[in-house]
Amino acid sequence: MSPLIRPRAPGATRRDPVPARSPRPRLAGAGALLSGGLLAGAFGYGAVNVLYAFREVPLDVRFTFHTALMQVNGFVMQSLMGLTIVSCAVLAVRASGRQRWTAGAAAALAFSSFLITRFGNVPINQHIKRWAIEGPPADYAEMLGRWEAFHFARTGCALLAFALIVLLTIPHFTEKGTRP
Repeated sequence: MSPLIRPRAPGATRRDPVPARSPRPRLAGAGALLSGGLLAGAFGYGAVNVLYAFREVPLDVRFTFHTALMQVNGFVMQSLMGLTIVSCAVLAVRASGRQRWTAGAAAALAFSSFLITRFGNVPINQHIKRWAIEGPPADYAEMLGRWEAFHFARTGCALLAFALIVLLTIPHFTEKGTRP
């Protein structure tokens, strides 16, 4: 007999060890963690590196590069936002209690980053596309400032969503009544 298995006392009922977590929430959590991390990382890289590089180059270079970048980013970032929203929502459905609310909040934050992008950044991107050809209007600096504010807001939403999913993957957070 294994030293880890102790015989039961006569008349004692059998108790199962701590039930194993279902693989479905784990798989959903892995998907949410991966897509959320990629989304937060991409937005974060843009906020820390690309945005500041944009400020250092002449406007015609910035507008041309911004337009080219948005053509590629349109598909990539929308896909990442969609994957993050769906994977966090699936995790919320498959989880229970506090984990469900946490995953739901992450899905809502990812959806917020989509809304900010769609109704904040994208309309300004359309203006920038024209500026690359026609030149900027007199209030271009204000519009670029608004684009940056929207970008920081969507980056913050994505980072918070990722942080919530990270919390869900820490075993002590998901086990009721335990603290690290």
